Amino acid sequence: MLERSDSVAPAWRTHYERLHLHTVRWLSHLPGYPIPRRYGRWVARDRVVDYLEAYARHHDLEIRFGTEVRRIERGGGGWRLLTDGGELTTPYVVVATGFNNTPFVPDWPGREGFEGELIHSKSYRSAEAYRGRDVLVVGTGNTGAEIALDLVERGAGRVRVSVRTPPNIVPRTALGLPGQAVGVLIRRFPPKVADAIIRGNQRTFIGDLSEHGLPSAPQGVYSRMLETGGLPILDIGFAGAVRRRQVEIVGAVEGFDGREVLLAGGERISPEVVVAATGFKRGLEPLVGHLGVLNAAGRPVVHGPYCHRDAPGLHFIGFSDPISGMFREINIDSWKIACAIAENPPGRQPKNVTHRPGPLGDRLLAKASVKLRSTPLFRLRSGH
Repeated sequence: MLERSDSVAPAWRTHYERLHLHTVRWLSHLPGYPIPRRYGRWVARDRVVDYLEAYARHHDLEIRFGTEVRRIERGGGGWRLLTDGGELTTPYVVVATGFNNTPFVPDWPGREGFEGELIHSKSYRSAEAYRGRDVLVVGTGNTGAEIALDLVERGAGRVRVSVRTPPNIVPRTALGLPGQAVGVLIRRFPPKVADAIIRGNQRTFIGDLSEHGLPSAPQGVYSRMLETGGLPILDIGFAGAVRRRQVEIVGAVEGFDGREVLLAGGERISPEVVVAATGFKRGLEPLVGHLGVLNAAGRPVVHGPYCHRDAPGLHFIGFSDPISGMFREINIDSWKIACAIAENPPGRQPKNVTHRPGPLGDRLLAKASVKLRSTPLFRLRSGH
């Protein structure tokens, strides 16, 4: 494994302090090593770091820290990895640089001249620095909703959330059942049926927030996810804060003018701080953009065990944003990739690659790993 930072789980170490997994512990582990029960049902940020560190020790993973891969090239019947420490050659490459790799802030007119404080959500740590201050959060994904709630609960003077497209909001848990479990189940239903099931859940547990400036999303949860990849907010208190008017909903940000933020409809507001919870880009273009394996949005056109027809032996993992949970899908895809490498030469699409998450899936992965031990995942060129 090649890791450009000096530690395991570098991204998790820099997330905001109150973050917990929005997916339940028992559906969020990686292959062959469950998250300990003592970490609780919803695992906190620091416990996720502990788990990933323990995972690396448990499997005795060989990780080369401080090694950044700058570009992947075809070569020698396989792949050349151009790193800051020299070149590596390998028949197989698995790219796992993360769905949230590069913070994205829209190029709003006047942004550079804003006289207040503008930060991306990646730089937000806790609400302590914003006590008594007027804060605008831009974006209504899970990150924006949770940061807004953190600000309310820890004493920000005023909290507003800028909304461009009304989000779908679903309960993180309902009657003891995690929302993630519902997400796993509805993937087997037609989109219209799945949307109807979740819409009923929303009406029962979230209610109508239209009079508070947050109308129902025009598109159902599952249909939106299939069309745009947009996930719903898994509610841990945001809807209640909106209903109590502790969080004020305002229009989309159109630009900046000195100390003012310009909103859709012509409204102007003057927050002291703007937190741009506007998402991330994959940042894969410098690495593989020249290989023709990315779509217009910068995501891999194939994923998991499958390889692009022009890039045999090149796999991607962790670049979907599934309603059933990222950790769970990485668990499934990692097993499929391992089987594909063990059973298939580069270039051939894997056959009969299936996965059953849980103990059975982990035992099957262990069988595949026996074959993988003799498979060179990368070779150092002489002199490096």
